[in-house]
This record gives sequence, C-alpha cells and structure tokens, in this order.
Amino acid sequence: MPSEFELIARYFTRGTTHTTLGVGDDGALITPAPGQELVISTDMLVEGTHFLPDTDAEDLGWKTLAVNVSDMAAMGARPRWATLAIAVPPTPTFEWLDDFARGFFACADEFGIDLIGGDTTRGPRAFCVTILGEVAAGQALRRSGAGIGDDIWVSGQPGRAALGLAHLQGRMVLAEPRRAECVAALQRPQPRVALGLALQGLATAAIDVSDGLLADLGHILEASRVAASVQVAVPSAPTLERDAWLSGGDDYELVFTAPPARRNVIDALAGRLQLALTRVGTIAAGSAGAIALHDAEGHPLAIQRRGYDHFISPVDMSPDASPDA
Repeated sequence: MPSEFELIARYFTRGTTHTTLGVGDDGALITPAPGQELVISTDMLVEGTHFLPDTDAEDLGWKTLAVNVSDMAAMGARPRWATLAIAVPPTPTFEWLDDFARGFFACADEFGIDLIGGDTTRGPRAFCVTILGEVAAGQALRRSGAGIGDDIWVSGQPGRAALGLAHLQGRMVLAEPRRAECVAALQRPQPRVALGLALQGLATAAIDVSDGLLADLGHILEASRVAASVQVAVPSAPTLERDAWLSGGDDYELVFTAPPARRNVIDALAGRLQLALTRVGTIAAGSAGAIALHDAEGHPLAIQRRGYDHFISPVDMSPDASPDA
C-alpha cells in the first residue's frame, strides 16, 4: 500500500485547465470569471449506505463525482472545481484505485472539472466531494421560486435507478435490455448540466432527484410555500415500477417548475437536448409541501413514503436488504 502522499501523487494529481493553484499545496487558488457567483455543494457516498460493496470501482469513481455535478445542474450552474476526500481500507489494490480514478476523471473530463485538493485516510470506504461551480450573478435556479399555477416537469425516466438496485438485490428480475439500462442509471448517473443551464430564466424552481421524485419535489414546495397536484406518469401496476417512479431516488434527473405559457419553449428544449421532459403536475395553493397524488387514470392515490431519508429509511445495502435507492 502506498503512503498517503504517494497515493495522492499517483492517482489524484494531474494538470488543471482553469485553476491558479491546484493539488499539492495547503490550499487551492481559484479565480471565478467576472460577473459570476460561486455555487458550492458537498455530497458523501458511504459503502453500505450509498453503494453496494461489490460496485465496480470505475463506476463508483464516476458516480462519486456525478452526484455532485447534478447539484450544479439543479442550480443552473456550470461545474468548475472539486475536492475529493476518501477513506479506503489499508489494503486496496492498485488496480482498484486505478479504476476508481479512471472513472472519477472520466466524469471530470466530461463536465470540465478541475480536481483541486482533498484528503485521504484509512477506514471503511467512503468518498466525499465538495464541488464548486459558476453561475451568472442573480441567475441561479433555486427551490423557492415556484408559483401557483406553474407546471411541474421532470427530465428523463425517474425510477430506473431504483429498479436497477432492486434487480441487483434480487427483489425483482429485469430482462435485457431493461436490466442494463436500469443498472447503468444506478451506477453511471448522467447529470443534466445542459438542461440546468438552459433552464436559466425559464424555470421558476428546480431540484435534482436524489432521494425520490416526491421527496425532492416536496423540498421545492416547502421552500416556495405551496402545494402540488401530481399525476403518476407510469401505469399503476406493477406496484414496484410505480413506487420506483414516485420515490425510488438516485436518478439525478431534474424536477423543475415553469409557467404554462412556457410549455412550447420547454417542448422545443426537449427536442434540442434529445431528452424527455414530462409534465407531471401543477403547483397549487395549500399547505406548504402538501401533494395531492393521482394515478395514471386520474384516481386518488395514497403511498406510504415519498422517498429516502438517511436517518429514517433502511440503509443496509446487502443483497438481502430492501432499502430505497
């Protein structure tokens, strides 16, 4: 096993493209572009809570950064810099670290991100990224702007990651090509940065789907002090498919709101990005955070939970467990 500094030098030090001073000093130096505000977010992935022990190292490297990139997308920001803190067992193989770093930097290259620092230590596997992005002053998308009458939209196909996890845990069996599609959604999420940038001045509020569509929509509703009516965009049966769409999480799609007058613009944006953008509900007056839910046929629908909570939901990701994604 290399020393801490050898590990950093071998796997996590490389040139930067828009950083004054990166890895190798007591701190990094960055210079935001004129007229830009910094957006900063932190996410942690812990083995057994956020990923299965046998997750492919390259996929894990990608996802470690991608879940943070998704926060930039939700704010309408362009990701620029990241720090990485890792805890790994005392005897990780060189091959495992090579693969993890390859996946991490593949994501960094995809979205133009410089790794500018971090930390390493010995322990159970855990990975923490702090990411910084830029957005034009006053243009960041927030959770607090949804207005009564706004449409509610969601990108992509929520629920696929939860179905992929259910397949890997043996709670359901997915046939190809659906299996590969759902497992890829879980292991290699695709942050919607291009969508987030395009929603500046178009959406009134936005958030990424990390804990479940209903749970994360609820954060918009609470911040905006409004309620919502939502119609499930998948058939009511089988129940697991419906529950995954509503509350599965780990998709890193975007949920956003916009006035009805902007429907044609959003439809055109979907075509330009080649990304499904589906209208799933309406912002309404009512108790902050309340959601009136209906099935695909328009009948009232009750569910037991909206999504994942790190301190309430099950966290055991062993193959015999049944957690949310």
